Formats: sequence, structure tokens, C-alpha cells
Amino acid sequence: MEKIEHTTVRTNGINMHVASIGTGPAVLFLHGFPELWYTWRHQMLSLSSLGYRAIAPDLRGYGDTDAPSSPASYSALHIVGDLVGLIDHLGLEKVYLVGHDWGAIIAWYFCLFRPDRIKALVNLSVPFFRRNPKINFVEGFRAVLGDDFYMCRFQNIGSVLIPIRMNNMDADPLSGSSVLLSFPIS
Repeated sequence: MEKIEHTTVRTNGINMHVASIGTGPAVLFLHGFPELWYTWRHQMLSLSSLGYRAIAPDLRGYGDTDAPSSPASYSALHIVGDLVGLIDHLGLEKVYLVGHDWGAIIAWYFCLFRPDRIKALVNLSVPFFRRNPKINFVEGFRAVLGDDFYMCRFQNIGSVLIPIRMNNMDADPLSGSSVLLSFPIS
């Protein structure tokens, strides 16, 4: 991983941490929740060895990228704006875009908002969801997946307890073989 370079780029009013390696056509990787650029380290090394420039930022609110305090600062428009500013800063006209989980949702929006900046899209784990103006995005997930789906759970101000299994992946998450992490949400 020592070959991967780390920089901070000022974009769209925030400081964004960016990991990159290689030269050639640019591939922009967007991580999921609760991940960081590090999710893509193996793909970055592999693609850079094949003549690509691999770029993986920590998205707004994650890792070493600024986390604005207002929830209103985390709209798709803000996050896509961060990424457009990033590729502008890097002097790139277009990128190959790869997204996973939350990053896939942002990648779909990026393609919708700025198709002129994307060469091709590869998304993992999240299909395109057509916007339904009659139902709130989160409420749609709640109706299908319930209140415990992470996007629904994290809408509540307070803290969220998440069980993390230490050894036995089949263990009861509330048994002694687990740790409960509490994340403050404001």
C-alpha cells in the first residue's frame, strides 16, 4: 500500500482525502457504508499495474474528509458536487466510475446529474432505483426492509447500537462474543 499516494483536495467547500495511484485513464472508486477509500486498495493496485489511474476518495463525512455538521449538507447534489470538484481539480474531463453500496447510489446520481463527466459505470450491490415522487426515499426502504435497515435506523437523532461479532459469526449478537458499538447521531 506504500505506493498509494494520499492528498487532500479542497472541493465544494470541504477538504476531501483522496488516495490515488497510477497513470492513464482514470477510474474513480466510491466506497460504501461504513467504508473508506481503503475498501478499494486491491483494485487500485491491480488497475494501476494495468495502466490505469485509480482514485478513491473518502466521501463527505467519512474518514479524513470533512464532515459538515448539518444533515442538509449530505444531499446527493452536495456529494456529486464534491466529486465533480475533485475531478476538476485533477484536470480530468471524464472518468470510469465504480461504486459499491452507498457509493453505488451516489454513482447513479452522478451519472444522472453529470453524464458528460462519465465514460462508463460499474456498480456493485445496488441497482438503480427510479425516484418515486409519491414516497420518500428512506420510507421506501422502510416499507420493504423494516425499521432496522441501516438507512432507516440512522434517521433518528441519538445513538445507534450496532452488534459486532468478534469470533463466531453465528453467535447471538447480544451474547458475550459480541461487542456493541454506540454511534452518536445528531
